Amino acid sequence: MMTYAMQHTIRKTVELSGIGLHSGKKINMVLIPESENHGITFVRSDLPKGENIIPALWNKVVDTQLCTVIGNEHGARIGTIEHLMSALRGLGVDNLRIEIDGGEVPAMDGSAMPFVNLIDEVGIKAQNLPRRMIRVLKEVSVTDGDKRVTLSPNESCSFVGEIEFDHNKIGKQRFGTQLVNGNFRHEIAKARTFGFYHEAQWLRSQGLGLGGSLDNAIILDTDNIMNPDGLRFSNEFIRHKLLDAIGDLYLAGGQILGLYNGIKAGHTINNAILHELFSDDANWEYVDMFQIDSTFPDKKNKTKESLLVA
Repeated sequence: MMTYAMQHTIRKTVELSGIGLHSGKKINMVLIPESENHGITFVRSDLPKGENIIPALWNKVVDTQLCTVIGNEHGARIGTIEHLMSALRGLGVDNLRIEIDGGEVPAMDGSAMPFVNLIDEVGIKAQNLPRRMIRVLKEVSVTDGDKRVTLSPNESCSFVGEIEFDHNKIGKQRFGTQLVNGNFRHEIAKARTFGFYHEAQWLRSQGLGLGGSLDNAIILDTDNIMNPDGLRFSNEFIRHKLLDAIGDLYLAGGQILGLYNGIKAGHTINNAILHELFSDDANWEYVDMFQIDSTFPDKKNKTKESLLVA
Protein backbone atom coordinates (compact mmCIF):
# COMPACT_ATOMS: atom_id res chain seq x y z
CA MET A 1 0.00 0.00 0.00
CA MET A 2 1.38 3.43 -0.96
CA THR A 3 2.68 5.45 2.00
CA TYR A 4 1.02 8.69 0.86
CA ALA A 5 -2.35 6.89 0.90
CA MET A 6 -2.11 6.29 4.63
CA GLN A 7 -3.04 8.59 7.49
CA HIS A 8 -0.19 10.65 8.95
CA THR A 9 0.76 12.37 12.18
CA ILE A 10 3.94 14.11 13.32
CA ARG A 11 6.87 12.04 14.60
CA LYS A 12 7.13 13.70 18.02
CA THR A 13 5.87 16.60 20.11
CA VAL A 14 7.04 20.06 19.13
CA GLU A 15 6.46 23.50 20.69
CA LEU A 16 6.11 27.05 19.40
CA SER A 17 5.50 30.47 20.93
CA GLY A 18 4.37 33.70 19.32
CA ILE A 19 2.18 36.78 19.61
CA GLY A 20 -1.58 36.66 19.11
CA LEU A 21 -2.71 38.90 16.25
CA HIS A 22 -5.65 40.36 18.14
CA SER A 23 -4.67 40.03 21.81
CA GLY A 24 -1.05 41.06 21.36
CA LYS A 25 -0.19 38.55 24.10
CA LYS A 26 2.42 35.79 24.03
CA ILE A 27 0.84 32.42 23.29
CA ASN A 28 2.42 29.00 23.74
CA MET A 29 1.38 26.10 21.52
CA VAL A 30 2.30 22.42 21.59
CA LEU A 31 1.68 20.00 18.69
CA ILE A 32 1.26 16.41 19.88
CA PRO A 33 1.05 13.25 17.72
CA GLU A 34 -2.28 11.42 17.76
CA SER A 35 -3.51 7.98 16.72
CA GLU A 36 -5.40 7.00 13.59
CA ASN A 37 -8.89 8.45 13.08
CA HIS A 38 -8.38 11.03 15.84
CA GLY A 39 -8.48 13.97 13.44
CA ILE A 40 -7.35 17.46 14.45
CA THR A 41 -8.34 18.77 17.88
CA PHE A 42 -7.48 21.92 19.80
CA VAL A 43 -7.14 21.88 23.59
CA ARG A 44 -7.19 25.09 25.62
CA SER A 45 -4.58 24.23 28.26
CA ASP A 46 -5.52 27.34 30.24
CA LEU A 47 -9.11 26.17 30.77
CA PRO A 48 -10.56 23.40 33.00
CA LYS A 49 -10.23 19.82 31.78
CA GLY A 50 -13.40 18.40 30.33
CA GLU A 51 -14.42 21.81 29.00
CA ASN A 52 -11.38 22.70 26.91
CA ILE A 53 -11.43 20.37 23.88
CA ILE A 54 -12.54 21.74 20.50
CA PRO A 55 -12.57 19.49 17.43
CA ALA A 56 -11.39 21.24 14.26
CA LEU A 57 -14.66 20.72 12.39
CA TRP A 58 -16.91 22.85 10.19
CA ASN A 59 -19.86 22.60 12.58
CA LYS A 60 -17.75 23.97 15.46
CA VAL A 61 -17.16 27.33 13.74
CA VAL A 62 -18.65 30.11 15.88
CA ASP A 63 -17.27 33.28 14.25
CA THR A 64 -15.83 34.22 10.86
CA GLN A 65 -15.76 38.03 10.90
CA LEU A 66 -12.02 38.63 11.26
CA CYS A 67 -10.71 35.07 11.21
CA THR A 68 -12.02 31.54 11.63
CA VAL A 69 -12.97 30.79 15.24
CA ILE A 70 -14.09 27.41 16.57
CA GLY A 71 -15.73 26.78 19.92
CA ASN A 72 -17.49 24.21 22.05
CA GLU A 73 -20.62 24.03 24.19
CA HIS A 74 -18.66 25.17 27.27
CA GLY A 75 -17.67 28.48 25.72
CA ALA A 76 -14.06 27.55 24.96
CA ARG A 77 -12.89 29.21 21.73
CA ILE A 78 -9.79 29.22 19.51
CA GLY A 79 -9.36 31.85 16.80
CA THR A 80 -7.08 32.49 13.82
CA ILE A 81 -6.78 28.77 13.19
CA GLU A 82 -6.82 28.98 9.38
CA HIS A 83 -3.07 29.36 8.74
CA LEU A 84 -2.17 26.41 10.96
CA MET A 85 -4.99 24.30 9.50
CA SER A 86 -3.74 25.20 6.03
CA ALA A 87 -0.23 24.01 6.90
CA LEU A 88 -1.59 20.73 8.27
CA ARG A 89 -3.60 20.14 5.09
CA GLY A 90 -0.72 21.16 2.86
CA LEU A 91 1.66 18.72 4.56
CA GLY A 92 -0.88 15.92 4.87
CA VAL A 93 -1.19 15.74 8.68
CA ASP A 94 -4.41 13.88 9.51
CA ASN A 95 -4.17 13.34 13.26
CA LEU A 96 -2.91 15.88 15.79
CA ARG A 97 -3.65 17.39 19.19
CA ILE A 98 -2.87 21.09 19.52
CA GLU A 99 -2.54 22.36 23.10
CA ILE A 100 -2.62 26.13 23.40
CA ASP A 101 -2.70 28.45 26.42
CA GLY A 102 -4.72 31.27 24.88
CA GLY A 103 -7.66 32.07 22.66
CA GLU A 104 -5.87 32.33 19.32
CA VAL A 105 -3.12 30.65 17.34
CA PRO A 106 0.08 32.75 17.23
CA ALA A 107 0.24 34.99 14.17
CA MET A 108 3.92 34.32 13.44
CA ASP A 109 4.73 36.04 10.11
CA GLY A 110 1.14 36.02 8.85
CA SER A 111 1.64 33.00 6.59
CA ALA A 112 1.62 29.21 7.01
CA MET A 113 5.37 28.84 6.51
CA PRO A 114 6.40 29.01 10.20
CA PHE A 115 4.06 26.10 10.91
CA VAL A 116 5.44 24.18 7.92
CA ASN A 117 8.97 24.76 9.25
CA LEU A 118 7.92 23.66 12.73
CA ILE A 119 6.52 20.37 11.45
CA ASP A 120 9.59 19.90 9.24
CA GLU A 121 11.71 19.97 12.42
CA VAL A 122 10.16 16.72 13.64
CA GLY A 123 8.83 15.24 10.40
CA ILE A 124 5.64 13.32 9.72
CA LYS A 125 5.08 9.57 9.75
CA ALA A 126 2.66 7.22 8.03
CA GLN A 127 0.18 5.39 10.22
CA ASN A 128 -1.59 2.03 9.91
CA LEU A 129 -4.92 3.01 8.38
CA PRO A 130 -5.70 4.46 4.94
CA ARG A 131 -6.55 8.13 4.62
CA ARG A 132 -10.27 8.61 4.05
CA MET A 133 -11.07 11.46 1.71
CA ILE A 134 -14.29 13.35 1.08
CA ARG A 135 -15.10 13.13 -2.61
CA VAL A 136 -17.39 15.79 -4.09
CA LEU A 137 -20.06 14.05 -6.19
CA LYS A 138 -22.28 16.98 -7.21
CA GLU A 139 -21.51 20.66 -7.75
CA VAL A 140 -22.61 22.84 -4.83
CA SER A 141 -22.42 26.63 -4.62
CA VAL A 142 -22.99 29.46 -2.17
CA THR A 143 -23.45 33.07 -3.25
CA ASP A 144 -23.43 36.19 -1.09
CA GLY A 145 -23.68 39.37 -3.14
CA ASP A 146 -20.64 39.42 -5.43
CA LYS A 147 -18.97 36.60 -3.46
CA ARG A 148 -19.30 33.03 -4.64
CA VAL A 149 -17.76 29.65 -3.77
CA THR A 150 -18.32 26.45 -5.72
CA LEU A 151 -17.20 22.89 -4.99
CA SER A 152 -17.20 20.60 -8.03
CA PRO A 153 -16.28 16.98 -8.72
CA ASN A 154 -12.64 16.70 -9.73
CA GLU A 155 -9.95 14.03 -9.93
CA SER A 156 -7.51 16.06 -7.82
CA CYS A 157 -7.55 18.34 -4.78
CA SER A 158 -7.58 21.70 -6.53
CA PHE A 159 -8.11 25.30 -5.39
CA VAL A 160 -8.76 28.27 -7.67
CA GLY A 161 -9.52 31.78 -6.51
CA GLU A 162 -10.11 35.29 -7.76
CA ILE A 163 -10.07 38.61 -5.94
CA GLU A 164 -10.54 42.22 -6.96
CA PHE A 165 -9.65 45.27 -4.85
CA ASP A 166 -9.78 48.94 -5.78
CA HIS A 167 -6.09 49.40 -5.00
CA ASN A 168 -3.35 49.80 -7.58
CA LYS A 169 -1.11 47.21 -5.83
CA ILE A 170 -3.80 44.51 -5.90
CA GLY A 171 -6.42 45.01 -8.60
CA LYS A 172 -7.82 41.78 -10.04
CA GLN A 173 -5.87 38.58 -9.40
CA ARG A 174 -6.60 34.93 -10.17
CA PHE A 175 -4.56 31.86 -9.21
CA GLY A 176 -4.97 28.13 -8.92
CA THR A 177 -3.05 25.19 -7.48
CA GLN A 178 -3.31 21.45 -7.01
CA LEU A 179 -2.27 20.06 -3.62
CA VAL A 180 0.25 17.60 -5.03
CA ASN A 181 4.04 17.32 -5.37
CA GLY A 182 4.84 19.95 -2.76
CA ASN A 183 2.82 22.68 -4.49
CA PHE A 184 1.49 23.96 -1.17
CA ARG A 185 4.98 24.46 0.22
CA HIS A 186 6.28 26.27 -2.87
CA GLU A 187 3.23 28.16 -4.13
CA ILE A 188 1.05 28.91 -1.10
CA ALA A 189 2.69 28.53 2.32
CA LYS A 190 4.75 31.76 2.28
CA ALA A 191 1.88 34.06 1.25
CA ARG A 192 1.03 36.48 4.08
CA THR A 193 -2.24 37.90 5.26
CA PHE A 194 -2.89 41.49 4.24
CA GLY A 195 -4.89 44.50 5.27
CA PHE A 196 -5.21 48.24 4.92
CA TYR A 197 -3.69 50.80 7.25
CA HIS A 198 -6.99 52.55 7.96
CA GLU A 199 -8.58 49.20 8.87
CA ALA A 200 -5.69 48.39 11.21
CA GLN A 201 -6.18 51.73 12.96
CA TRP A 202 -9.90 51.04 13.40
CA LEU A 203 -9.26 47.54 14.79
CA ARG A 204 -6.86 48.91 17.37
CA SER A 205 -9.43 51.49 18.42
CA GLN A 206 -11.76 48.54 19.12
CA GLY A 207 -9.14 46.67 21.15
CA LEU A 208 -8.39 44.25 18.31
CA GLY A 209 -5.37 43.68 16.10
CA LEU A 210 -3.11 44.59 19.02
CA GLY A 211 -0.42 42.17 17.84
CA GLY A 212 -0.56 43.21 14.20
CA SER A 213 2.53 44.73 12.59
CA LEU A 214 4.55 44.80 9.41
CA ASP A 215 6.23 41.64 10.74
CA ASN A 216 3.06 39.55 10.42
CA ALA A 217 0.98 41.14 7.66
CA ILE A 218 1.20 43.03 4.40
CA ILE A 219 -0.14 46.51 5.13
CA LEU A 220 -1.25 48.87 2.37
CA ASP A 221 -1.83 52.60 2.66
CA THR A 222 -3.76 54.59 0.07
CA ASP A 223 -1.24 54.01 -2.72
CA ASN A 224 1.55 51.69 -1.65
CA ILE A 225 2.68 48.60 0.24
CA MET A 226 4.16 49.75 3.54
CA ASN A 227 6.36 46.69 4.16
CA PRO A 228 9.99 47.66 3.38
CA ASP A 229 10.78 44.29 1.81
CA GLY A 230 7.75 44.36 -0.49
CA LEU A 231 5.98 41.19 -1.64
CA ARG A 232 7.08 37.55 -1.65
CA PHE A 233 5.07 36.91 -4.86
CA SER A 234 3.75 39.42 -7.37
CA ASN A 235 0.27 37.98 -6.66
CA GLU A 236 0.78 37.25 -2.97
CA PHE A 237 -2.72 38.54 -2.17
CA ILE A 238 -4.67 35.87 -4.06
CA ARG A 239 -2.21 33.19 -2.97
CA HIS A 240 -2.98 34.07 0.64
CA LYS A 241 -6.71 33.93 -0.02
CA LEU A 242 -6.19 30.36 -1.25
CA LEU A 243 -4.09 29.64 1.84
CA ASP A 244 -7.06 30.70 3.95
CA ALA A 245 -9.45 28.63 1.85
CA ILE A 246 -7.28 25.51 2.18
CA GLY A 247 -7.30 25.92 5.97
CA ASP A 248 -11.01 26.67 6.17
CA LEU A 249 -11.91 23.69 3.97
CA TYR A 250 -9.78 21.33 6.08
CA LEU A 251 -12.47 21.76 8.73
CA ALA A 252 -14.45 19.28 6.61
CA GLY A 253 -12.89 16.61 8.82
CA GLY A 254 -10.69 15.28 6.04
CA GLN A 255 -9.14 16.13 2.71
CA ILE A 256 -11.65 17.12 0.03
CA LEU A 257 -11.27 15.53 -3.38
CA GLY A 258 -12.75 18.15 -5.64
CA LEU A 259 -12.31 21.60 -7.15
CA TYR A 260 -12.76 24.70 -4.97
CA ASN A 261 -13.47 27.89 -6.92
CA GLY A 262 -13.75 31.04 -4.82
CA ILE A 263 -14.67 34.46 -6.17
CA LYS A 264 -13.97 37.24 -3.63
CA ALA A 265 -14.28 34.56 -0.95
CA GLY A 266 -13.62 34.87 2.76
CA HIS A 267 -13.98 32.83 5.93
CA THR A 268 -17.76 33.21 6.17
CA ILE A 269 -18.57 31.87 2.72
CA ASN A 270 -15.87 29.20 3.03
CA ASN A 271 -17.68 27.80 6.04
CA ALA A 272 -21.03 28.17 4.30
CA ILE A 273 -19.90 25.94 1.42
CA LEU A 274 -19.12 23.14 3.88
CA HIS A 275 -22.60 23.46 5.38
CA GLU A 276 -24.01 23.27 1.86
CA LEU A 277 -21.86 20.27 0.91
CA PHE A 278 -22.89 18.25 3.96
CA SER A 279 -26.55 19.28 3.80
CA ASP A 280 -27.30 16.41 1.40
CA ASP A 281 -25.73 12.95 1.39
CA ALA A 282 -25.99 12.92 -2.39
CA ASN A 283 -23.33 15.66 -2.59
CA TRP A 284 -20.41 13.64 -1.28
CA GLU A 285 -18.96 10.28 -0.30
CA TYR A 286 -16.06 8.88 1.65
CA VAL A 287 -13.36 7.01 -0.24
CA ASP A 288 -10.10 5.53 0.97
CA MET A 289 -7.26 7.32 -0.77
CA PHE A 290 -5.55 4.19 -2.07
CA GLN A 291 -8.74 3.30 -3.97
CA ILE A 292 -8.80 6.57 -5.91
CA ASP A 293 -8.20 6.38 -9.66
CA SER A 294 -9.64 8.11 -12.69
CA THR A 295 -13.07 6.58 -12.17
CA PHE A 296 -15.68 7.16 -9.51
CA PRO A 297 -16.16 3.98 -7.43
CA ASP A 298 -19.47 2.98 -5.93
CA LYS A 299 -20.44 4.80 -2.76
CA LYS A 300 -19.23 3.12 0.39
CA ASN A 301 -18.55 3.75 4.07
CA LYS A 302 -20.38 7.09 4.07
CA THR A 303 -22.22 8.43 7.09
CA LYS A 304 -22.82 12.09 7.69
CA GLU A 305 -22.77 11.52 11.44
CA SER A 306 -19.14 10.44 11.33
CA LEU A 307 -18.15 13.99 10.32
CA LEU A 308 -19.62 15.29 13.55
CA VAL A 309 -17.79 13.04 15.99
CA ALA A 310 -15.75 15.04 18.50
